Amino acid sequence: MAHVGSKGWYVQQLKSNGYSYHPVGRRKLESYKAAVLRNLYNELVINKNN
Repeated sequence: MAHVGSKGWYVQQLKSNGYSYHPVGRRKLESYKAAVLRNLYNELVINKNN
């Protein structure tokens, strides 16, 4: 179990929502920094639910 807000947590949340690769960069999520994952999570998961 990853700590909330850590890189692993963002990867886990994005994968549970169906994203295994970055939609633009087409690389695995694990290769990106936490800040990039946080922005991606906010765009794809948080804004999709609103």
